[in-house]
Amino acid sequence: MNEKPREEENRLRTVALAIAGRLRAAGYEVFFVGGCVRDLLLGTDPEDIDIVTSATPEDVQALFARTVPLGARFGVVMVVEEGLPFEVATYRVEGGYVDGRRPSRVSYSDAREDVLRRDFTVNGLLMEPETGRITDHVGGIADLHNRVIRTIGEPAARFAEDHLRMLRAVRFAAVLDFSIDPTTFDAIRRGADAIHRISGERVREELTKMLVSRGARRGMELLADSGLLARLLPDVGALAEVSQPPRFHPEGDVWTHVLKMLELLPVAENGRVDARLAWAVVLHDIGKAVTRTEDERGVHFYGHVREGMRLAEGILRRLRFSNQDTDAVLDLIRYHMHFMSVGDMRPGTLKRFLRLPDFPLHLELHRLDCLGSHGMLDSYEFCREKMAELTREDLHPARLIDGEDLIRFGFAPGPLFREILTAVEDAQLGGEIEGVDQARQFVLERFGDRLTDRSE
Repeated sequence: MNEKPREEENRLRTVALAIAGRLRAAGYEVFFVGGCVRDLLLGTDPEDIDIVTSATPEDVQALFARTVPLGARFGVVMVVEEGLPFEVATYRVEGGYVDGRRPSRVSYSDAREDVLRRDFTVNGLLMEPETGRITDHVGGIADLHNRVIRTIGEPAARFAEDHLRMLRAVRFAAVLDFSIDPTTFDAIRRGADAIHRISGERVREELTKMLVSRGARRGMELLADSGLLARLLPDVGALAEVSQPPRFHPEGDVWTHVLKMLELLPVAENGRVDARLAWAVVLHDIGKAVTRTEDERGVHFYGHVREGMRLAEGILRRLRFSNQDTDAVLDLIRYHMHFMSVGDMRPGTLKRFLRLPDFPLHLELHRLDCLGSHGMLDSYEFCREKMAELTREDLHPARLIDGEDLIRFGFAPGPLFREILTAVEDAQLGGEIEGVDQARQFVLERFGDRLTDRSE
C-alpha cells in the first residue's frame, strides 16, 4: 500500500542529487534547504526538495535544458528533470518589504546570509546533498530536538517581512506537534491584525494544510489563542461559549463540538484528510451563533443551516475556493441535518438522499457530528445498511419516460416537464410504478388536467 509513495520519494531524492551534482561539477556550492531538510531529520518523507546554490539564475538556466524562471529577479528558477520540478534558488538577502509579502530589494549573498533571511530555525538548516552533513547557522538542530517553532532573528521583524509567517508558525506547530516559542507567539498576538493584508488564496492554502493534518484540532486552538482566528474566521471564533442542549451535546458549546470533530477526522491512505470534509466540519454549525434562542422548552437553533450556508459561502468566496469545492462544502452543510429523519423518509426520498454526489462525505460528516456530541450512530448505521442493500440500479433506475414522451402525450414544453419527470422518478424510486405503461398512466392521472391542446 505504501510502496509507491516510497518509490516516488526515492526517485525525488535521486533526481535532486543529480541536479546538485551537476551544479557542484560546474564549480558551484549547493545545499538542500528548508522544509525538506527538516522533514528528513524528523524521519518523514519530504513532498519536495528545495535547492540553494551560489549559481546565479543565468548560470542555472545555462546548465539545465528545462527551466522556468519562477522569480528570476528574486533569484529563483524551477528546474524540471525527469518530469519533476525543483526550485533552485541563488543565495540572496532581501529588504524593503513594503506590502508585508514581497521584498523590493534582492541581492546575492552567501549561504549563511541566505539562511538568516528565512522564517523559522527548523526551516533554516542546510544539508550537503551527497553526505547529508548539516550546517546550522540558526540553532535549528536544538529547536528540532526540543520541538519548538522559533523565528530566525527578531520575531516582529520576520512577521513584518511576510505577515503570512504568523499563520505558518501555527500551521507548523500543529502539523509537526511542536510548541511555539513564547517570544514568537507573543509577536503573533501583537501583530495579528496585519494578517488582513494577506490574500485569500494564501490564507486558504495555509489553513487547508493545517486542517488536513493530524493536528487540525490543535491548530484551531492555536489560531484562537493567538488572535488570528478572530481576524481570519470571526464567525467560527464566535462559536465559543454558544451553549447547546446537554441532552444532545454533552460535550458543551459549539466550539468544543467542532474541536472534537476535528480531532476525529479520518486520515486517508495518503496520510491526508479530505479538505472538503475538514472545512465542512469547521463550518457546518457556523449559523448557530446567530440563530440561538432559548425559551421554556429549552435552547433552539431554528434556521441555523440556512444561516450557516450564507455565512460559509461568504467565507469560501473570500478565501477564493474553487466553485466546485465551494458547492461541495455548502452541500455538506445543507444536508447535515437530514440524517435526523432518514428513518421516516419515503422510499423515494431516501434513495434520492443516498445518491447525493459525494454521499460518503455526507455520511462521514454525520458520523463525526454524532461522535463529537451524543455518540448515537443509529442513523449512520441505518444509512450504511441501506447502501449495502441497494444496487446502483435501485438508486439510479433507467428513466421510464422523457420529454419527447410528454410532448406525445400532449404536454407543451416548459417548466412543467421537470415537475412531471421528478414526480415519475419519485414514484419509480418508491416502487409505486414499473414500466412505461404504468408511467404513462401515472402522468395522465396526476397531470392530465394540465394537458395543452396543441392544435390551437
